[in-house]
Amino acid sequence: MSGVRVLVGTRKGAFVLTSDGTRKDWKVDGPHFAGWEVYHLTGSPAEPDRLFASQSGGWYGQVVQRSDDGGTTWAPVGNTFTYDGVPGTHQWYDGTPHPWEFARVWHLEPSPTDPDLVYAGVEDAALFRSTDGGTSWDELSGLRKHGSGPAWQPGAGGMCLHTIVLDPRDPARMHVAISAAGVFRTDDAGATWQPTNHGLRSEGIPDPDAEVGHCVHNLARHPSRPDTLFMQKHWDVMRSDDGGDNWADIGGNLPTDFGFPIDVHAHEPDTVYVVPITSDSEHFPPDGRLRVYRSRTGGNEWEPLTDGLPQANCYVNVLRDAMAVDSLDGSGIYFGTTGGQVYVSPDAGDSWSPIVRDLPAVLSVEVQTLP
Repeated sequence: MSGVRVLVGTRKGAFVLTSDGTRKDWKVDGPHFAGWEVYHLTGSPAEPDRLFASQSGGWYGQVVQRSDDGGTTWAPVGNTFTYDGVPGTHQWYDGTPHPWEFARVWHLEPSPTDPDLVYAGVEDAALFRSTDGGTSWDELSGLRKHGSGPAWQPGAGGMCLHTIVLDPRDPARMHVAISAAGVFRTDDAGATWQPTNHGLRSEGIPDPDAEVGHCVHNLARHPSRPDTLFMQKHWDVMRSDDGGDNWADIGGNLPTDFGFPIDVHAHEPDTVYVVPITSDSEHFPPDGRLRVYRSRTGGNEWEPLTDGLPQANCYVNVLRDAMAVDSLDGSGIYFGTTGGQVYVSPDAGDSWSPIVRDLPAVLSVEVQTLP
């Protein structure tokens, strides 16, 4: 029977959760890197036992760790992320220049076919690539050199490149999302980039319909339909059917269209999941009820999924990388909370149960299907 490995990054270490295909009984291994923030923990689709961890701390800065045995042992790999050429500047909201700084790796995106190829999205916003399993990193500097770069603004969490979505048809094509600049696409392996934000509207910026300047929280796509993208934005849930060139609102009957994660069912490209929270100032579920919302129609019509989730006095948040979907029968759905709970639904969201409680605040959740 196939199994699953759930990779959990937290404020105080990383955890590896494993189960067989029933997803009922779980082994919890960790914490790895105890006391360190692990912003993202993920695995290579091309080599399931190869894992990457973005580990950061106030004393020692940023470290990228790699495991080649499924998380049993770890070793630091190359941690030099050098911006191409002389670092430029970006502007604060008052128009004053601020130098580009390297703060942390927000997201690691391994290639689906090459275990040595992995991308890193960092703060301040830039994109790096490693072709040797993380030993060395080179900036794809065409993104940061886009003419809009000096006008990019930091979101509340910093000016971070937090989402990397690879196109399964073409390794030279990918989308990235930056808070608070928006979505950019490359069709030539990162040499050049174009903003793909038409249809986005953001109050609170000088031009609400600007080409660049939108706070996008997350992107998702199904591999069978690469030109369809789903977005959770800072206010708005959106959909594009032309590779991001145009976006339309699909918030429909959601109780609020503010949130961070968005994901797609493994076998149903029109089945989408979000976790609404009250507002940008109140990062907790509406009415203190933890609800995942599912649309089976690609948006607009949403149903609350509550079975097994706390429906009173619940004030946790679910962060942008803290939801994942497995490819087993039924498509298991997973998410972690800032209260330290990790939940699983083995039946595509119909019912939920906690895998583990009382971890440190969960920053990321990824899942691997194991043979």
